[in-house]
Amino acid sequence: MNDARDFAARYFAAAADGDQERYAALFAGDAVVHDDGRTHRGLAAVRRWRGEVPAVAYDLREVTGTAGACRAVAAVSGDFPGSPVTLRFAFERDVRGKITLLDIEPAP
Repeated sequence: MNDARDFAARYFAAAADGDQERYAALFAGDAVVHDDGRTHRGLAAVRRWRGEVPAVAYDLREVTGTAGACRAVAAVSGDFPGSPVTLRFAFERDVRGKITLLDIEPAP
């Protein structure tokens, strides 16, 4: 499995390019995403959630942890209220490297 920084760079590149299939391929079928007070369970729900996310740019600031469980801090900017905002992304991945859990919250 790649290290945490390599994984985070791949995640944010896929998130920024708008290719929904490339993004969805990062997730396990039973993945859970917590974002903006909502929980999305399963790949179909993750796809729907991602389809609602506006086009944004990410400036990766920090990555800690291991490739299997890491945290990243990124400045997110785009056409949404409050832009730019700094968010913390906490990832858990399975043995295949697929995201099983993603928590997104404002960075302290």
